[in-house]
Amino acid sequence: MNCIRDSAMRELAEREQLHLAMRPVPPLPSLWEDICADAIEAANQEAGLQPFLHDQILQHRCFETAVAHVIAGKLAGGPLDVQQLRTWIRESMEDDFTISAAVQADIQAVRERDPACGGASEPLLYYKGLHALSAHRIAHRLWHRGRRRIARNLQSLVSERLGVDIHPAARIGQGILLDHGHGFVMGETAVIEDNVSILHNVTLGGTGKDTGNRHPKVRSGVLIGAGALILGNIEIGHGAKIGAGSVVMRSVPPHVTVAGKLAQVVGMPSTPQPSLEMNHQIGCELVPVARQL
Repeated sequence: MNCIRDSAMRELAEREQLHLAMRPVPPLPSLWEDICADAIEAANQEAGLQPFLHDQILQHRCFETAVAHVIAGKLAGGPLDVQQLRTWIRESMEDDFTISAAVQADIQAVRERDPACGGASEPLLYYKGLHALSAHRIAHRLWHRGRRRIARNLQSLVSERLGVDIHPAARIGQGILLDHGHGFVMGETAVIEDNVSILHNVTLGGTGKDTGNRHPKVRSGVLIGAGALILGNIEIGHGAKIGAGSVVMRSVPPHVTVAGKLAQVVGMPSTPQPSLEMNHQIGCELVPVARQL
């Protein structure tokens, strides 16, 4: 028990040092009701979906059991029993209420930032970026409770089933949009703070065989375009924008836009938190002379 408590205290201190939110987002009491109402509407519109919607959402008494059911179903297959997966997920969410708050914030992020999202139930049902983030939150909890073999197993399942590879030790804030989700890679010591939006095929990786603190730190409000490679123990400052396909190997100051290979400063985002605006255009932000980082 002392080891568990000490591990939890170390994690708490690390989060404070890295400016991650230490308290959950305000509870969203209406979100579960909105999800259920949307599922009922969908079932009334499409009778053929009624068994699916009942199984995934409408049979469940609360948000947490529905999340456990959906995520386990996405990862199940092979020798690992789906009920065991659901137990691990449900117990982790019951043990740490911040997981549920973070998943709710992630769902809200999808609803607010993705114009393709058609209803409150869709992120939980269909968005594999959300599924991967939710599974990682469980794996991260298990990792820091000393159950590292299970955490590694979950990481492997997410990689195989969803095409997203996040080390269980990596730290992720809340209100994250992992748009499309496919091809996202995040290393062991990487950090993503709150309210960050990330497109597909993004890597937060190392630069070689270095050990220790070797992966990027992405601060709040950052927008990362598709295919960006961010490598090494560098910092992407608050409210920065990373253009699609950029290769970033040096720290990026807050509230600037970088693009290219190797990435250069090419302007400034039009808002303090470009992750919320989701505007990937860069040409309108050009500065007279681009400067290297």
